[in-house]
Amino acid sequence: MKLLEEAFTKGRGGHVRLVPDNPEDMWHVYNLIRVDDHVDAVTFRKVTRGGGDEHAGAAESERVRVRLRLRVEDVAYDGEGDAVRVKGRNTTETDSVKLGAYHTITLEPNRPVKIEKVEWDVLDVDRVRELSDPAATADLAVLLITEGLANLALVGASVTTFKAKVEKAMPRKSGAAQMGYAKALETFHRNVVAAVERCVDFAKVKCVVVAGPGFAKDAFMRHVDATLARTAGGGSGGDGLASEHRGKFVECHASTAFRGALREVLENPAVMTLIADTKAAAEVRALDDFFETLADRPDRALYGPAHVLAAHDMLAIDVLLITDAIFRTRDPNARRRWARTVDEVRGAGGKVHVFSAAHASGEQLGELTGVAATLRFPLPDLVDAELPPPQF
Repeated sequence: MKLLEEAFTKGRGGHVRLVPDNPEDMWHVYNLIRVDDHVDAVTFRKVTRGGGDEHAGAAESERVRVRLRLRVEDVAYDGEGDAVRVKGRNTTETDSVKLGAYHTITLEPNRPVKIEKVEWDVLDVDRVRELSDPAATADLAVLLITEGLANLALVGASVTTFKAKVEKAMPRKSGAAQMGYAKALETFHRNVVAAVERCVDFAKVKCVVVAGPGFAKDAFMRHVDATLARTAGGGSGGDGLASEHRGKFVECHASTAFRGALREVLENPAVMTLIADTKAAAEVRALDDFFETLADRPDRALYGPAHVLAAHDMLAIDVLLITDAIFRTRDPNARRRWARTVDEVRGAGGKVHVFSAAHASGEQLGELTGVAATLRFPLPDLVDAELPPPQF
């Protein structure tokens, strides 16, 4: 992310101008923009030119490049298209778009955007600091593979993106079909290597974890070694797989090659060591610590909005775990309450982990209401209490 301009004060209004570089940055942009913010960006509008009656013939339309400033009414994240769509009313009249007219701007990587807010809370400020920190990413690729199925994911600090799925019908290993099996496996491995070359930027990725059940990962790595041996001396002829990349491949076990196994891979001690200094690893460790406390000392761990807020009122929170999905509420009072809670927990010496809902660990926390905490001291009565939903 390129931060071009910053002009805001925490708790007050202001703006930032930035250029997102990749899908991870688009997730940050999505989480920065809220209803009633103003977004200023270049977009395209279909404009009708001339015609319109039976004598003049059909009207012609063309796409015109315009710069708009919208007051946001809705914002949506498209993880597949690496885009954020912002809908709202135009607040700057142009030749193509009337003042007050509805329009949707599609924000994409490498296109500047200006975001203006009436109030920048602690969560907004934290996100701006994170997006401008190049060390805040895991830079990890994970290839989940078994015979005939492979899923390739890129794991960042905030976003897990599945970039490719490779499937191949596999014949029997024995009998008359054995020759066909070997040929099918070779084709499958070639297709997986092609997907890795297409989706993985080896200049940025720290390592590629090859994970799966049985010996499928070993067979794939033998194919990789054979491929590199054939291309030794000439490289891959571009940005693809080359001999200097071999050291970035690491193998580990996973029970399946389906997407759900990614969480299992990220919790593997060997993988945790590789990404030890990243935000992604810190989130995984924090969630593991919470579940250990919940199992071993249940009177010092709780979850759910009502229980967490009640514990905070008693100044009992030692570690707060919360997903960014909690802050995407349309209720501004709820957003302010949670932002204030984050600020106050930190001010009291506690730790706060804001999990990305687009990350495997964030999904897991989301299944547990999206907010949890470990406590400085036991609160058995609160843990066991039936509490009504909080009123914001």
